[in-house]
Formats: sequence, C-alpha cells, structure tokens
Amino acid sequence: MSMTDPVADLLTRIRNASREKHEKLEVPASRLKANIVRVLKEEGYIKNFRLQREEGRPVIKVFLKYTDLGSSVIQGIRRVSKPGLRRYAGYEKFPRPLSGAGIAIVSTSQGVMTGQRARSQKVGGEVLCEVW
Repeated sequence: MSMTDPVADLLTRIRNASREKHEKLEVPASRLKANIVRVLKEEGYIKNFRLQREEGRPVIKVFLKYTDLGSSVIQGIRRVSKPGLRRYAGYEKFPRPLSGAGIAIVSTSQGVMTGQRARSQKVGGEVLCEVW
C-alpha cells in the first residue's frame, strides 16, 4: 500500500507519540523526513534522531524531548502544504506561528530550513509545516 502524504504521517506519529509520553518513535526514512527532523533537533523540539537500517529498510528513530514537569516540548504540529493543495510563499510572507514563538519549516531551493532562516537568506519556497 502506498502512502499519499509521508510528511503528514511523520507529523502525526510525532504528535501521537508526544501525547502518549513515548521516549522514542520510528518512522520509515526519506531524505525529506530526515531534513524535517534535523530542523526540529536544531530548533530544540526533539532530543535527537538517528538514521538506521532495520531488516533492510531505512528508518529514522526520533527521541522526543519533555520539560521537567513532563509535558512535551512540542505543543502543536500542523501540516500546511498538502498533496492536494501545495502552499508556497515568498520570503516576506512566511507564517509566524504564535507570533514568532513557533517555527515554520520550509522547503527551499537551498534545502529544508526554518521560515526565519529562509527570510534572512531571502529565499521563498513550500511551507511544509508549523511547530509550536
């Protein structure tokens, strides 16, 4: 069975695992998913991630991060651009979730990065998701 939106699947798995207080989760690997998880780590939303091969298949192990009180660092994660309706934006029009308290993850010609970094490099692209 093929999956129509692997990025939405990644975000849903992260959302569900963080709500259930799981320490880690595994997702089938792809280059785009690995770059999204890399941005989440750089921004401090997850502890770490690891690319591995299990039973011949590449997987990404994501280690979730929680506060001292036990609540998840990721309060919300939402897919913006979908296969049925792609969302593109110029660098001056990127969304700022929670007035800048969250991040937008953007796929640009320079690679996958946060909306703030894309704005500073003055490159537009596809708005993949928002995290807060």
